[in-house]
Amino acid sequence: MANGTLMTIDELAGYLKVTRRTIYEWLKNNKIPALKLVGQWRFRKDRIDAWLEKGAHYVS
Repeated sequence: MANGTLMTIDELAGYLKVTRRTIYEWLKNNKIPALKLVGQWRFRKDRIDAWLEKGAHYVS
């Protein structure tokens, strides 16, 4: 999957190993970077990866 690839909610849920409901909750609370194209949510893999890095807490 290329970095600029657009993912659907189902693809993103699989990628992050969370439920669709979790994705919708994040969308509702503006907690995840997303695009709405023709009435459907899409997620850029590179932005999701950056969002994950930003929120990561590393343990030494």
